[in-house]
Amino acid sequence: MEIQFLGTGAGLPSKNRNVTSIALKLLDEINEVWLFDCGEATQHMILHTAIKPRKVTKIFITHLHGDHIFGLPGFLSSRTFQAGDCPVTIYGPKGIKEYVETSIRLSQSRLGYPIHYKEFTDGGELIDDAKFKVLTLKLDHGIPSFGYRIVEKDHPGELQADRLKELGVPYGPLFGKLKQGQTIELEDGRLIDGKDYISEPKRGRIVTILGDTRCCENAAKLAGNADVLVHEATFEASEKGLAKRYFHSTSHQAAQVANQAQAKKLLLTHISSRYVGYLAKELEKEAKQVFANSTIVNDLDIIPVPFSD
Repeated sequence: MEIQFLGTGAGLPSKNRNVTSIALKLLDEINEVWLFDCGEATQHMILHTAIKPRKVTKIFITHLHGDHIFGLPGFLSSRTFQAGDCPVTIYGPKGIKEYVETSIRLSQSRLGYPIHYKEFTDGGELIDDAKFKVLTLKLDHGIPSFGYRIVEKDHPGELQADRLKELGVPYGPLFGKLKQGQTIELEDGRLIDGKDYISEPKRGRIVTILGDTRCCENAAKLAGNADVLVHEATFEASEKGLAKRYFHSTSHQAAQVANQAQAKKLLLTHISSRYVGYLAKELEKEAKQVFANSTIVNDLDIIPVPFSD
């Protein structure tokens, strides 16, 4: 599981940062890529990565401001030539379906695959399958804006093969039975209970990706015990008045959310173009004053999501 940032800027593209788009790469887990927002030129940024558009099966939109959706029609149109008939599902606030379908219709684009839409006006559970659960809650922005909590289901315990070999259990069908928790009998009459040789389940990982927001309670709820929290940091700490006026967060406020939620790692994104070079690093330093494991990300950065110890 990896997070790759296709755009880390706020509002408009700059020479240093494209506008918002985030890829959650689940290739080892389910052979899919999930996209969170799709700002202008997202498909151009993908050209600089190993991401294959046909692997993008789900797109989650946080809100309908242009810097988060203007790249969507272009990406969907180009995907036609690379995805065959592989469908895509778009999740987002009410209005995303109208936006996409109007863009496709007026441009007379022809998509070679179906799009499924799941629009919502409030928080709730979006996905609950064998591998993942996805929840969304409303944040505090000028228009309806949402955050997403992606919870990986726990991994089953692994068969402790080395211990079994020490007992003289021959490798083969007996190992399969033990892995299923069955009890086997060896040639010498010993009974081996498979449940005694399976390790504890491995806790699934939690990733929280938030849309634009002021510091708010729902942000902390979504980020509770997250392995990685992706939070906007549009302004420096001294600009909290400006952040409040424009429904955004400062670096300090993002770190406060991470602290309150007891997250393990904070990634700062959605950076105003006023912060270039060392000024952007200052945002990271400010966040670290509140939450030590804070990192400001740049376009094309890849951040692995490790299992907890």
